[in-house]
Amino acid sequence: MDNQTAVTTFLLWGFSSFPDLQHLLFGVIFISHVIIVASNMSIMMAIKFSHTLHTPMYFFLCGLSFSETCTTMVIIPRMLVDLLSHSKTISISECATQMFFFFGLSSNNCFIMAAMSYDRYTAIHNPLNYHMLITCSVYCQLMMASFVVGFLVSLCVVIIVFNLSFCDSNTIEHFFCDISPIVSLACDYSSIHETVIFVLSAFVLVGSFILIMISYVFILSIIVKMPSAKGRHKAFSTCSSHLSVVSIHYGFACFVYLKPKNSVSFCENMLISVTYTVLTPLLNPIVYSLRNKEMQIALRKVMGNVNRLMPCLKLAGRFGKQ
Repeated sequence: MDNQTAVTTFLLWGFSSFPDLQHLLFGVIFISHVIIVASNMSIMMAIKFSHTLHTPMYFFLCGLSFSETCTTMVIIPRMLVDLLSHSKTISISECATQMFFFFGLSSNNCFIMAAMSYDRYTAIHNPLNYHMLITCSVYCQLMMASFVVGFLVSLCVVIIVFNLSFCDSNTIEHFFCDISPIVSLACDYSSIHETVIFVLSAFVLVGSFILIMISYVFILSIIVKMPSAKGRHKAFSTCSSHLSVVSIHYGFACFVYLKPKNSVSFCENMLISVTYTVLTPLLNPIVYSLRNKEMQIALRKVMGNVNRLMPCLKLAGRFGKQ
C-alpha cells in the first residue's frame, strides 16, 4: 500500500452518465434487492423449519442462499446510496474491503455449486449409502473449504491490485470496486499482473466449472443406463434446478471476468455486471422455488405460519402502544 501516494480516494462514477435515469434505476434496483433478500431469507427459513428439507442438498442450498445474500449486501446498498448522492467518493481501504468480500463471496458461490454437483452425483450413484457418504461432517468440510479457498484467492487478488500505483485519474467507471476498472487506473499495471489475476479468476470460474461438468458427465452416464423412464425423469429433475442456476451464474461470470482485454467498453461491462450482481441472485431463488416441489411445499408452510403470526404481532403492537 506504500506506493499509493498520489491517489487516496476513488470516485465511483457508476450510472452518473445517465442522470435522468438515476431515480428510475434506484427504484428498480431497490425493489430487486428487497426481492433478493426476502426470497433468500424465505428459502433459508423454509430449510431450517421444515424437517423434510434437512438433507445435504438443501443445506448446501441454504449456504448458497446465505452467501448470495451477503454478496448483494456488499454491492447493492452502496450502489443505491450513490444513485441518490452527489458525493460518490470511496477511500482506498473501503474499496479494497468491498473487492475482498465481493470476490471472496462470489468465489465461495462457485465452489458451493461444485459441492452441490458432487452431492447430486453421490445421491444418484449410490442412493442407499448416500446419508453415510454425505454426513454432516462432510457437508461442513465442503462448505468450509469453499469459504477458505474463495477468500484466499480473493486476498491474493486484492493484494496484487492494491499494491499497484494509482497516479492518474481516480474515477472508477463502474458502480463498485471491480478488478478491471481499477487496474485500468494503475500506472504500473503490467502483463505479469494481468496474467496472475487472469489465472486466479480462471482457477475459481473454470476450475469449479470443470468439477461441476465432471460430476454431470458421470450423472448423465448413470441416468442413461437406468432401465425405467420414471427413474430417469426423477434423477434428472433433482439436478435440473442446479443446472439452471449454474448456467445463469457461470454464463454471466465468465463473460465479465474471462473475456479478452478491451473486447467491450467499460459502459457495456458495467451493464453486464448489473446482470451478474442483481439479476443472477434474483433469478436463483426463483429457479429453485419454481422447479422444486419440496421447496414449494416448505415455502407455503412458512408463509402460512407468518400469516398466522401477523394478527398476534399487530395485537402485541397495540398493547405496546397502550
